[in-house]
Amino acid sequence: MNTIRTAMLLALMTALFMGVGYLIGGTGGMMIAFLIAAGMNFFSYWNADKMVLRMHHAVEVDERNAPEYYAIVRDLAQRAGLPMPRVYLIQNDQPNAFATGRNPENAAVAATTGLLQRLSYEEVAGVMAHELAHVQHRDTLTMTITATLAGAISMLGNFAFFLGGGRNNNNPFGFVGVLVAMIVAPLAAMMVQMAISRTREYSADRRGAEICGNPLWLASALQKIAARARQIVNPDAERNPATAHMFIINPLSGERMDNLFSTHPDTANRVAALEQMAREMDAGARRPAPRGTGSDGTAQEEGPWGARPARPREERPKSEPGEQRWGRDAKGPKGPWS
Repeated sequence: MNTIRTAMLLALMTALFMGVGYLIGGTGGMMIAFLIAAGMNFFSYWNADKMVLRMHHAVEVDERNAPEYYAIVRDLAQRAGLPMPRVYLIQNDQPNAFATGRNPENAAVAATTGLLQRLSYEEVAGVMAHELAHVQHRDTLTMTITATLAGAISMLGNFAFFLGGGRNNNNPFGFVGVLVAMIVAPLAAMMVQMAISRTREYSADRRGAEICGNPLWLASALQKIAARARQIVNPDAERNPATAHMFIINPLSGERMDNLFSTHPDTANRVAALEQMAREMDAGARRPAPRGTGSDGTAQEEGPWGARPARPREERPKSEPGEQRWGRDAKGPKGPWS
């Protein structure tokens, strides 16, 4: 079924791409657009994940330079029965994350430094479990290729004004066709992204909660990420808005986050669904660890990764005055964000 959905999506995006070509250059433009789209589909299947990671300046990390972050992904992948994905870190203050890759064997997950610094250990686990759910559901290929083609359609629409509208370009609709290509085509591409993301986020939320074991961890993370995403600009996402639907929360700021045109479901609805799931799992009485207490009710530290299962106080690494505990212990730096 996933293969059929992916094929239908590729056909729809290719047809849209060809339609833009026809509006700009008539039959000749449509054929050129078809050839370009066919080449992009082939290229995107093998390379779209690398392109998206490069767009957001993601750097691959491992258990040597990001041991805690890497260990979370590794443990969750084992719980989900998935191969270990490649793990990336994005130097960005906005807390967010996404997954990419053409299949579980070639998947990658990426988190921003803002996510690791602003969320607790359990909240990060909930977020990464959500991303692994996308990998398990094989959403990543569809979402990544859609990002590539949607970006190309938007770019082609921007070029329409310069490439079309003249009298000798075989454009059967003249300036009207160019105007449609400039406005309607990018909007249609965005609608496809919305349809993909909105229907799959709820499913990934539920499966992610099952993987990490507590829906309230992910619910708490979503609330924090959504609040920060409105306050902190993500420059790479603003430059590449076609990738917005890949993130766990819409990374675009301002008016782009309104409900009508958002690529994601409303955060409050997602949180409500997770809280309902927690009640169904008889976990309603358990407070999410990020709020300062563990599942056993014992007090835990606030701050980055402070909500991990408590160790005896004498074993906890001491921080220098003014130094964040996240990413540092007696053995030295835990990652490039420390």
